[in-house]
Amino acid sequence: MGRIFETRKATMFARWNKMAKVFTRVSKDIAIAVKAGGPNPDSNPALRRALQNARAANMPKDKVEGAIKRASGQDAASYDVVLYEGYAPHGVAVIVETATDNVVRTVANVRMRFKRNEGSMGNTGSVAFQFKRMGVFRLSPEGVDQEALELDLIDHGLEEMGEGTGEKGEKQIVIRCAFNDFGKLQSAIEARGLTVVSADSEYIPTTPVELPEDKATEVLKLVDDLEQDEDVQRVFHNLG
Repeated sequence: MGRIFETRKATMFARWNKMAKVFTRVSKDIAIAVKAGGPNPDSNPALRRALQNARAANMPKDKVEGAIKRASGQDAASYDVVLYEGYAPHGVAVIVETATDNVVRTVANVRMRFKRNEGSMGNTGSVAFQFKRMGVFRLSPEGVDQEALELDLIDHGLEEMGEGTGEKGEKQIVIRCAFNDFGKLQSAIEARGLTVVSADSEYIPTTPVELPEDKATEVLKLVDDLEQDEDVQRVFHNLG
């Protein structure tokens, strides 16, 4: 069981350390989950996942309850999840995940941010083949026998397991599965009472690209700029 590969995150911390931005992202995740499966987390795995991530972000309970209530109303905003693909400087592949109520606005903003950072937008499928969509769970390692857990979860869809770190350098157990096995693995983790830090789907690069620090900084500047956009949920890339 080795250290699981994770792409660089350096400059995105500037955004995610601003709580209002984090809460906006989580609120949209809650809204999308409620719209798709209703407001009861017991019968809505996507909502349970969003609520786990809200707790991980220290989102206040009243804000979480407010997000669920708004999403349950007749006049609730409807968000479309739209992916955009492109290249950062030096040929690094980028996938931008958005949640938007105005696709025209969003695509224009994403294109503008690519252009001003020496990147270029591509067509659908232009870079997606370089990534694998996977379910990713981050767990607290406290009191966990990792070797026993790995053996236990293989029958529930686990494909990769290793050690990772959170944004503050704290140790985490990182578990990945095929996206189609997300629900099965989520149920197995919940049944074992494990402490879940976060749970989400991610686009994992199949062939990471290594760059010297000066060129990597140019790539991460684009990533950070994209993440400043209010419609952007997450940005994935294959910079190692």
